[in-house]
Amino acid sequence: MARPGDPVTFVAPAISVQGAVAVPGDKSISHRAVLLGAICEGETVVRGFGWSADTASTVHAMRALGVGVEEEEADVLRIRGLGLQGLRAPEGPIDCGNAGTLVRLIAGILVGQAGQQFELCGDESLSSRPMERIADPLRRMGAGIDARPLGGIEYELPVASAQVKSCVLLAGLFAGGETTVLEPVPTRDHTERMLRAAGARLRARPGRITVQPAARLRLGEVVVPGDISSAAPLVLAATLLPGSELIVTGVGVNSTRTGFLDVLERMGARISLFNRRSAAGEPVADLEVTHAELVATEVEPEEVPRLVDELPLFVLAASMAHGSSRVRGAAELRAKETDRIEAVVAGLRAAGAHVSGTRDGFRIRGVPTRPRGGRMSAAGDHRIAMLAAVCGLASRDGVQIEGAGTVAISFPGFFDLVEAVARRS
Repeated sequence: MARPGDPVTFVAPAISVQGAVAVPGDKSISHRAVLLGAICEGETVVRGFGWSADTASTVHAMRALGVGVEEEEADVLRIRGLGLQGLRAPEGPIDCGNAGTLVRLIAGILVGQAGQQFELCGDESLSSRPMERIADPLRRMGAGIDARPLGGIEYELPVASAQVKSCVLLAGLFAGGETTVLEPVPTRDHTERMLRAAGARLRARPGRITVQPAARLRLGEVVVPGDISSAAPLVLAATLLPGSELIVTGVGVNSTRTGFLDVLERMGARISLFNRRSAAGEPVADLEVTHAELVATEVEPEEVPRLVDELPLFVLAASMAHGSSRVRGAAELRAKETDRIEAVVAGLRAAGAHVSGTRDGFRIRGVPTRPRGGRMSAAGDHRIAMLAAVCGLASRDGVQIEGAGTVAISFPGFFDLVEAVARRS
């Protein structure tokens, strides 16, 4: 549902998308750089920081806890770390806005600030999201129990969640003894990579990550690559529209995040990765995308964590492919900013696609022609707003997006970039 004051944006059909573009810094890594920089010793410089409503919430939260965060340039932050035990509780609640990553990861840090109490709050959407997932393991470690020191635990994630995994690992920095997280399928590993870069003692093997308590951490510098989730809508638009040639530079291609690219290539997409390099322990590449006809596929439960944010885009791709597709094991989508399964089905049906929802995913009957278009609601969710924009480019009549302003949660300049690459004559 559109929020009061949110704009209604019309995205007209495009003939193709053309050009070379860059996308904002990775949101997941940007959050983690500020959170870890705050508990490091000395200064941490973050280059390529991805500003959005969510990451701004993280900056504001750390400032409220006494951390010095200065903006040197548009995408460069200098963080004056306070050390592992240096955070100080503010007088009021810490506002996490709509940022699920922030509220879950910061909880793992705050339980280690001995002798203090902290209150976290958020907007209506964040307040409705499941928080028992982090409360349970933190209670098992002794958090909030009569000032008892934290103890290391072995914790098996009930659902695949990088946020819950990260919360427990961060709390493990403050625990007595080692802390181990068991995950049923691999999830994004940005926290593990950054902890290693900061000097934490961490061991990882398939399905099992162990962290030792830390005495001190130091990062120094973090270079944030472009966000693959922000690149994904442009990649899909170039795939769907004949004659498209698009290059997206400097994108993070961590294998725990490239599931959407893998699935699109399985469907027949033409996506090339070149100029591969590394930035602050994260793999980076430039992407080249040209148009391709797609064939149907199935997304299995074990694949979902690697493209969970891009599943709405996959449904649009499948609706324009040859054959019938299905997604299973994606019930997590019902616990996002909105129920993304319902929002995707409602939006794409309104645009003329043949899509239905299941308890944990989608069924899609592909029709390899442009959808009709029409009116779609962003439902208060930035990923649905991006989906609607790509649908508008690929449609016959264009799409009017209600609540398009919600895209600023992750990508404030998204619609400007869409218009920059869209070719309509």
